[in-house]
Amino acid sequence: MDRQTLQAALPEYFAPWVQALGLRVESFDGESVTLRLPQQEQLSRVGGMLCGQAMMAAADTAMVLALINQSGGFRPCTTVQMNTSFLKPLSGQDALVQARVLRSGRTLAFGEIDIRGAEDGRSACRATVTYALLQEDGPAARLG
Repeated sequence: MDRQTLQAALPEYFAPWVQALGLRVESFDGESVTLRLPQQEQLSRVGGMLCGQAMMAAADTAMVLALINQSGGFRPCTTVQMNTSFLKPLSGQDALVQARVLRSGRTLAFGEIDIRGAEDGRSACRATVTYALLQEDGPAARLG
C-alpha cells in the first residue's frame, strides 16, 4: 500500500460532502492510517471549535482507509456501531485522525480511533467502531 493509493480512495469511495472535509493521508503503517483534518471555518462552531459531526465523519472515513490499508484493497463495508467520547474542545489547529484496526474477520471488523490536535498532540476525541464487511457483489453504494 502507498500514500497515493490511500489518498485516491477518498474521491473514489466517499460522498462529495465527505471529500469537502479536505482530509489528507498523513501517515500509515501495517495496522493504522492517520489523516489530517484541516482546521476550517465551515467545520467550526461557536468559539472556533471543531464540531463533533466533522470529527465523527473523519473518524469513520479514516477507519475505512485503515481497512483498505490492512487488506490491500477496498472491500465494501458499512458502519454498524460507533461509540464516541469527546474529551476536550479542539480549536485553532488541524486534527490528526488515527484509525487502527484491532481485528478484521470474515464478516466483521473492529477498530479504534484517536483524534488529537496536530500542534499540541492532545486527544480530543476517542471512538471505537464495528463494521460489517459485505460481500463483493452485495449492495455497496458510495460510502459516506
